[in-house]
Amino acid sequence: MPLSFIKMHGLGNDYVYVDGFTHTIPDPVALAVQIADRNFGIGGDGLILALPPSVGVNAHARMRMFNADGSESEMCGNGIRCVAKLVHDHRLGPDPGARPLRIETGAGVLSLDYTLGPAGTVDQVTVDMGAPVLDLPQVPVDASKIDAQLDGFHYVSMGNPHAVFFVNDADDLARPVLGAKLERHAAFPNRINVHFVRLRSRTEADVYHWERGSGATLACGTGACAVAVAGVRAGLTERTLIAHLPGGPLHLDWRDGGPDHNHVFMTGPATEVFRGEWPGSDR
Repeated sequence: MPLSFIKMHGLGNDYVYVDGFTHTIPDPVALAVQIADRNFGIGGDGLILALPPSVGVNAHARMRMFNADGSESEMCGNGIRCVAKLVHDHRLGPDPGARPLRIETGAGVLSLDYTLGPAGTVDQVTVDMGAPVLDLPQVPVDASKIDAQLDGFHYVSMGNPHAVFFVNDADDLARPVLGAKLERHAAFPNRINVHFVRLRSRTEADVYHWERGSGATLACGTGACAVAVAGVRAGLTERTLIAHLPGGPLHLDWRDGGPDHNHVFMTGPATEVFRGEWPGSDR
């Protein structure tokens, strides 16, 4: 039977979304590979399922995110903003208008607030991404295998692993060959997302992303959060940062003090592109 889907993106980081409250997906790995193919499928950076939360978990929905190569990731910052839009605008679950929305992910339950546009649909979403993980074994990074290729990198987990490098030359931002090589470096047991950053000032930066399992993308929300954390730890940026990604800007705030101490908050858009039905593939 045809499978209903919605194409959405956060700053060009595009995924095919499926309502898992209604549909059962027996093999999401195979579906992600087929559906994300930009020549023979719908096209996207991967597949995201919006599902009922796990039994006993206090959440409004659960997100599962599969990269274009079929690998499953713990979290996706741009993707979770679109899941909030999907739940609210398409009335998924028993309380789609809840504020904040609580979305279960492979990195835990995250809290999301949002603003509505003129049509009453979700426009901007702010995600409490929680506290960054900086301990190398927990990122995870195998310190015994760090070599000269990795000199100058900063490592942060925002629920998934990131390597951040600050550059001086704008040309160095476009380094897909190096990103592809480092993703699978022996120091990263779960592979890693790689980000090259050029600072405009202490409050603004340009960021190029290489995403684990998807390649070069127009935006990476968790990666932008990792950049904000790495910049502060390196003494290069303030705790609030505008990250200019190829797909547009994200606003980051690594809070210091108060009830949200040490949490990173990410604010950006969520956009629905079109809806359709996937007939399947016999390739």
